[in-house]
Amino acid sequence: MDTDRPEVRTQAGVLRGEAGRAGTAVFRGIPFAEPPVGALRFGAPRPARGWDGVREATAFGTPPPQSAAFGMDALAPPDADDGDWLTLNVWTPDPGPGAGLPVMVWLFGGAYVIGMSGLPEYDGGRLAAEGVVLVTLNYRIGIEGFAQIEGAPANRGLLDQVAALAWVRDNIRAFGGDPDRVTVFGESAGAGSLAALLAMERAAGLFRRAVAQSVPGPFLSAPLAADIAGEFAAELGLRPTVEDLATVGPGLLPAAADAVGARMERYAHRWGVLAHTAIPLAPVVDGDVLPRAPWEALAAGAARDVELVAGHTRDEYRLFMALDGTLGEELTEARAQERATAALRTFSPRADGAGGAGGGAGGAGGSGGEEAYRKAVPGLDAAGLYELVRSDWLFRMPSLHLAEAQVAGGGRAHVYELVWEAPGMGGLLGACHGLDVPLVFGNLRGGLPTLLFGEAPPAEAEELSALFRAAWTGFAAGEGPGWPAYDVDRRPVRLFDTRPTVTAYPEEVSRELWREHVFGALPLLGPRA
Repeated sequence: MDTDRPEVRTQAGVLRGEAGRAGTAVFRGIPFAEPPVGALRFGAPRPARGWDGVREATAFGTPPPQSAAFGMDALAPPDADDGDWLTLNVWTPDPGPGAGLPVMVWLFGGAYVIGMSGLPEYDGGRLAAEGVVLVTLNYRIGIEGFAQIEGAPANRGLLDQVAALAWVRDNIRAFGGDPDRVTVFGESAGAGSLAALLAMERAAGLFRRAVAQSVPGPFLSAPLAADIAGEFAAELGLRPTVEDLATVGPGLLPAAADAVGARMERYAHRWGVLAHTAIPLAPVVDGDVLPRAPWEALAAGAARDVELVAGHTRDEYRLFMALDGTLGEELTEARAQERATAALRTFSPRADGAGGAGGGAGGAGGSGGEEAYRKAVPGLDAAGLYELVRSDWLFRMPSLHLAEAQVAGGGRAHVYELVWEAPGMGGLLGACHGLDVPLVFGNLRGGLPTLLFGEAPPAEAEELSALFRAAWTGFAAGEGPGWPAYDVDRRPVRLFDTRPTVTAYPEEVSRELWREHVFGALPLLGPRA
């Protein structure tokens, strides 16, 4: 085989890639489904058509339409409306059908409204060089992928992921991968997607292992999702139906979701806790594509045959505070207390454990939840309380509860926490959300990694990255991640730091506060006024 221009034969036809780093080969922009436009708009994905001859696979596919958040819309090219979004990319150290290497499939994050597989921080060459076949993929996001539209299947973005995993099952041997040793890993919305896949019958058998990095808590009930979609459509003067929304170009839809997201708090009487975030989209517990919320499904044994790693960073919410300008913000004591009180009453679990924080019972935290937090951490100032409860609600406790649900359902789970503090922004970021992504991929320069590590990543970052890569690839190979499985009595957790340790789950205050909380589908609280 030509090492500079490697070729593989898939079920659809022959692909020609190119040489990657450290002796790997990379194939980009491989279609796994037909473009979901025209008659296929808002439909479930259909398998990609085959081709004659050799197809060049050296450029990433078109990214799906992007929200304007963080300027991501500028990365979507003018031809994004062509719908050629459903592509994937493969890095392999041995593009031969007999290699039998473990496979790792990456799901990007981005609040279900931004993200694309072609970002430099997701380059899979370094992981592939360590003995795995690495796959990244695009899936529909925003209104195209997750809005509850009348006449369309729910959770189209999740269905895209299932289609990509089916493509992996059917084709990955040609790239040196073993379809019986597939590990799916994802972070943030990618981890939320993965949690959903664990609960979906359509995804059963497509992967054996899963790594969920910072699982977000919000999942939507069908009535809530339909109400939100109604606001998206109203922004355009339309109904939330396939017939109406199909008249709008895909590149124009994200602006409608952004407009609704910018005024979320006005919907608090209907959308509850979700209205106090900027996240108008999430997987929908529709009873069909996603039958139950992941925590309920796993506790009932839905994924007991899938080995799970789940974890979070220590200072999850700090990145968002940096991005919105509130990190290190100088506030009067009165204003700081006011903000902390509002966050505690909105996001904390109810002291009686009856749902709370938008959970199973749908109620807000209320004063009971606020008092419980203040009593549990009496030495923490107002800024610390604000950050803590938002970190707990959004990522830390959903991630822990997912692992505990897996164990309760008879499955196996390993839990980790990243506690090493990023040196970027003068160390203010701490162990923030997203810090684990460049460490896992080993891409420590450019873009977000520069914000986290500075222009010259310290040696500690390289060392920690090596630890993450070894843990994730070892897990994918069936050797375990390198620390004991979680159990509810001893609660062993790997702390990723310059000197990694295994200890009992360290966030004991938060664990106890949320012990009786039920993460589930967020309800619609009332009709439109």
